[in-house]
Formats: sequence, structure tokens, C-alpha cells
Amino acid sequence: MGFRLPHIFAFLTLTLVASHAALPPQLYWNSVLPNTQMPKSISELLQPDFAEEKGTTVGVGKGGVNVQAGKGKPGGGTNVNVGGKGGGVGVTTGKPGGGTNVGVGKGGVSVNTGHKGKPVYVGVKPGPNPFNYVYAATETQLHGNRNAAIFFLEKDIRPGTSMTLTFSGNSNTAAFVPRTTADSIPFSSNKLPEIFSQFSVKPESVEADIIKGTIEECESSGIRGEEKYCATSLESMVDFSTSKLGGNIQAISTEAEKGATLQKYTITPGVKKLAAGKSVVCHKQTYPYAVFYCHATKTTRAYVVPLKGADGLEAKAVAVCHTDTSEWNPKHLAFQVLKVKPGTVAVCHFLPKDHIVWVPKKST
Repeated sequence: MGFRLPHIFAFLTLTLVASHAALPPQLYWNSVLPNTQMPKSISELLQPDFAEEKGTTVGVGKGGVNVQAGKGKPGGGTNVNVGGKGGGVGVTTGKPGGGTNVGVGKGGVSVNTGHKGKPVYVGVKPGPNPFNYVYAATETQLHGNRNAAIFFLEKDIRPGTSMTLTFSGNSNTAAFVPRTTADSIPFSSNKLPEIFSQFSVKPESVEADIIKGTIEECESSGIRGEEKYCATSLESMVDFSTSKLGGNIQAISTEAEKGATLQKYTITPGVKKLAAGKSVVCHKQTYPYAVFYCHATKTTRAYVVPLKGADGLEAKAVAVCHTDTSEWNPKHLAFQVLKVKPGTVAVCHFLPKDHIVWVPKKST
């Protein structure tokens, strides 16, 4: 089920324009982490046109709302159309015919990246977050290869090991909004009626259930030894990570060639072990704008693992291994897939492309 929220994009667009004077997320990153490269999974979620003083115009009329955040050249910026014929939202980024087109309407969300082929339908997978270790696995997860293939044992991180994995494009493409915007929007289960009203979401709709579920997961208690936090902006994610790890850190995410699909991948030589011990892992949630469920632990080891698919496509996947799983739900998906018990062995998983691990940089 995809988001059908035309009013959400209209609301966020107008609040972005209102907060245009605030320090853009990109500049905040540069000021706090001047020596840390921004991973692609983060940079793709930024809204560069709002981060630069290139001129933004907003028109509201009988045809709906039209927002242009351009760079001074025709067709070179971002155009947002809300309302008018069709009653949906149209977004065009880049040059005419060559950018990214996003349509939000009665049929859900479709994304066309400017290449030949049919649009991609953005869906929401059912079941609890497999990266929240309080939850037990559902029957849907147990019989779904896409989730089951994520977990493995640390001893398997060696050249020659093969696994069935998928590194398809991110389905949840909601972008970051500036912290000033995020802080102006309620994010609490006590404020659900206000949130639904602000985004013109019906309380009994699927979209409302998704919003409610994300907020409730953010508010739920973590396991012992875990500090959790839901970042509603890039700035707040940076602040949380630096508060736990200090300023000399790196942010890494999985990278895969376009076209990577569900297939057998083999680990190739060149596995790189990152700094062990403390880490912050942030998982992208399903929400109208970018929200990341982050948790800090002191019992992890992280690796960058080179992989090659059966079709020749390559990937560099981030693997996070949890060395102490004694506090996890005994019926968690990882234990049922790997046939191990809590606290007996290190449990590892690859991070999807839109998730990030923060670790201290190794001293040279």
C-alpha cells in the first residue's frame, strides 16, 4: 500500500519555503562534520533547491498550489503542482524530460526516474520492523525471503560465502525537511488527531495507521543497553550520533549498482572491518518526511562487505554484527531464521540502502 497524501506534500512544501532562512541541513553537516563525507543515502534525501539562495516562488490559485524552487534557469529547478486536474501532486526535478517525476494521487505513489520503462510503485511492507529487537517475528516475515535473507552469522563474513539478497532501489523516498520545519510539526501519539488534520489524513485510513505505527515505534522502550531516538531531521540525527560517538566519526551506508535485484551474491576479497564497540545505526522509517529510528549500542562490530551478484552486478554492503543479543525477543526473526538462541552467538545483518551506520573513525 502506498502513501496517497497530496496534502502532505503541499504542506511540507509551504513550510519549507517558510523556513528558507534557516541554516540548510547540508551546511549544518559541513559545520559539525567538516571532515566526514556524506553518504549517498543521505545526500539523496536532501532538497538542494531549498538549500541554496536561487529563488523560490509560490503561486496559489484556482488550479491548486504551484511551487518553483529553481536555480535561475528555466527547467533547471524543482516544480511542485498540487491540485488542479487529477487532484494529485506532481513533482519534476531537473531538466525537462530527464529528471525525476513523482506523482501522488488516487493510485498511490509512482516514481519515474527519467529512464525508459514503467513507473515504480512505492509500497509499504507489512509487519514489525525487523531492526527493532523487542518484536517477535510475524508469519509474513518468516515466509518472506526478502527479510529472512538479511540475517546471518559473523563467521560467514568471509570471501566465498554466498547469500540470496536484494539491493533494489529505495521504496521510501520521503526527503528530509529542515529542523525548524520538523520541530514545528507535532510528532507524538498524543497529537495524532492534530497530525492527521495537518496532513488531511482520515483517522481510519491506511495512511493514518502507518503514521501511528511509526510514532508508536519511536515512543516504545528499547532493550537494555540500547539508547534509541527517532530523528525527524538530518540535523537531529547528526546531533544524536555525535553526542554518543564524538565528532571524529564516519557515516556509511550500503551502495549497490542500479538494477540489483533479488539474487545470489558472493562475498569477494576486501572485507573491511570498521571500528568495533560503540556505534549508532539509523533505520529509515515510513513517514511523510524523512524520519530515522536510531539506536546506539556498545556491543556491535561493523564491516563493509564487497559482493558480486550472479548477474555480475557489484555492491558494497554494510554489515552490522550484534555481539550481545541476550535482551532480544526470543522469537525475533533473526533467531528463528538462524536457529540460534539469544545471547549465544553474534547475529549480523546487512543494512538496506537507505539505512546508515555511524562509527568512530579509526585512529591513524
